[in-house]
Amino acid sequence: MFVRNAWYVAAWETEIGNAPLARTILNEPVVMFRTPDGIAALEDRCCHRALPLSMGKVVGDKIQCGYHGLEFDGSGACVRVPGQSKVPPGAEVRAYPVLQKYGWVWIWTGDPAKADPNHIPDWWWLESPEWKTIPGRDGTPMHLEANYLLVSDNLFDISHLTYVHASSIGADSIVEFAPKTERWEDEKRVKMSREIFDRPAAPFYQKAGQFRGNVDRWIMTTSDLPCYLASDAGSVEVGTGITPGEVGPERGVEMKIMNLPTPETETSTHYFYSHCRHFHIESEEWDEIYRTQFTAVFEEDKAVLEGQQRRMSEFPDAREIDINADAPNIQVRRMVDEMIAAEQAELSGARKSA
Repeated sequence: MFVRNAWYVAAWETEIGNAPLARTILNEPVVMFRTPDGIAALEDRCCHRALPLSMGKVVGDKIQCGYHGLEFDGSGACVRVPGQSKVPPGAEVRAYPVLQKYGWVWIWTGDPAKADPNHIPDWWWLESPEWKTIPGRDGTPMHLEANYLLVSDNLFDISHLTYVHASSIGADSIVEFAPKTERWEDEKRVKMSREIFDRPAAPFYQKAGQFRGNVDRWIMTTSDLPCYLASDAGSVEVGTGITPGEVGPERGVEMKIMNLPTPETETSTHYFYSHCRHFHIESEEWDEIYRTQFTAVFEEDKAVLEGQQRRMSEFPDAREIDINADAPNIQVRRMVDEMIAAEQAELSGARKSA
């Protein structure tokens, strides 16, 4: 089950061109297409004989079914049936609220009346000229054969960097310093912070900062639930201060990674992500490093997450243990479960009163 009353990223804006784009979101088949007013998202099913509308084509500001030519506008209403003057009553499909922000197309799969744009996180640095943004995978999602909450687990327990990403952003020193967990019930937010003091820089940070000696390092991930995860990471000269969001090139390097895992099914995910750096922002060389080397880092995570999901699916009742580093993961999952339970209770109450 999923939290329904939330915005999820359905696509990069650049993915939607002149042809329909099909994508399954929270187990629901969706088709997206461009109109003169923006982007529309509909249930991917013709209400006549159920052919996926994504197998049709875009005609002006409408999508045309590829079977019998019925046309639907952005509201989901059928507005034309070839060969007859009137459209049958009830000829419509579900339309989803959508909006565009930060280069992504966001979709709301729950109650349309609750689709408040203010629920999208304020990631201002993505639009700041002082930061350089590089879309992950050249503006396409990474498809994961894994549950979306495994991505959250991965980003909150960053002790895995030592073992999975040893050649780039990993370092043995990470596990020497315990993480701190914070949570805000009202905002549905959980934060993990791990600060590492006076240790050698990881390979990536050493290349970026050319440090003369050891560094102070931080890795912080904040999740605005259900699945908006912003990671802030950096390294600075020892003793100059861990001040996320304020590090200039004179004393170190800092980057942010925006992670948006959108559930496809219970065991698969569309993983959207983007990198934003506060150093060498005019450097084409560093643009390319983020396009290539960080793609390799995410491929390392992909192999781990899909391996986990395979075994979890094969042994659904197997016992698992928790370790200290799981504290933020446990908080995230508990709060997501509470959000789902609250939605289900509200739906149940609405049915009883209907």
